[in-house]
Amino acid sequence: MESSGLPEPTTAFDYDSQSLLCESETFVFSTFTTTVLYSLVFLLSLVGNNLVLWVLVRYENLESLTNVFILNLCLSDLVFTCLLPVWVSGYHWGWVLGDFLCKLLSMVFSISLYSSIFLVTIMTIHRYLSVVRPLSTLHVHTLRCRVLLTMAVWVASILSSVPDAIYHRVLPWGCVYSDLQGFLASVYQHNFFFLLSMVVILFCYVEILRTLFRSRSKRPHRTVRLILIIVTVYFLSWAPYNVALFLQTLLHRRVIESCEVSQQLDLAVLICRNLAFSHCCFNPVLYVFVGVKFRRHLQRLFRQFWLCRQQAPSPSPFTHSPGAFAYEGFSFY
Repeated sequence: MESSGLPEPTTAFDYDSQSLLCESETFVFSTFTTTVLYSLVFLLSLVGNNLVLWVLVRYENLESLTNVFILNLCLSDLVFTCLLPVWVSGYHWGWVLGDFLCKLLSMVFSISLYSSIFLVTIMTIHRYLSVVRPLSTLHVHTLRCRVLLTMAVWVASILSSVPDAIYHRVLPWGCVYSDLQGFLASVYQHNFFFLLSMVVILFCYVEILRTLFRSRSKRPHRTVRLILIIVTVYFLSWAPYNVALFLQTLLHRRVIESCEVSQQLDLAVLICRNLAFSHCCFNPVLYVFVGVKFRRHLQRLFRQFWLCRQQAPSPSPFTHSPGAFAYEGFSFY
């Protein structure tokens, strides 16, 4: 992935006469729009995700596996958010943090990306098991299970991000991939995980919807709906960027050699990247509009803040009725 987030008209592996003739003409435009957008996204994401974390820890039951996934998704978004000022500074002053931080922050960037993919996928699989095969989830809410799943997501994300640390280094035009193979390996690996997770999620939701349509229960399935919306927004945000990066690999392989196409692709990558990087502030907005309990908790938090009153302890989590599905459990939706 282009972890630096910087415009890359030339890189270590394509610095030649053709690159010089095809210099990007969008640098001034991209610098201004990206600076403004990333600054807004940084503020919104910082406030929104911290509010979600506070509501989860203060008012919700973290014995819910779904709530644990949401908490980790917020942490992943916050990690991504904290890197935005670094990319903005790179637009204006270039990379001034040295080679070690270039490798480290590139790896942290990738950890955030992969953890998001793994989390939305495992959240969907958990919903699938809870709805379609509820008996298989009887023991998944144990502390050991929550810890093991969380550790598995972060360890897998770290291992998947090691190549980005290896292939990144500081060059005159920024913190970028040092060779073509590193760039291609990163794009192909991320696209593989992205497509695999999309296939798994589509299968799970087809089965979930079939089960719900056959169910006699008329109760709202808010958790299923919210996770579906989270997943949909995630893929709509990141899919165009992955497609644009794949097309860029064709450009680097000389499959595409047109200067006009190259400049149009630079603009497409810029727009798609800005959309994808804005995703870190979307989830809190979704919780507000879709999560009924979350809105109630948020109103309670604001009342407590503005009125400076001591709030009574939050009510105990909802319990299952004998005839209810297992997925109607305690979550903040």
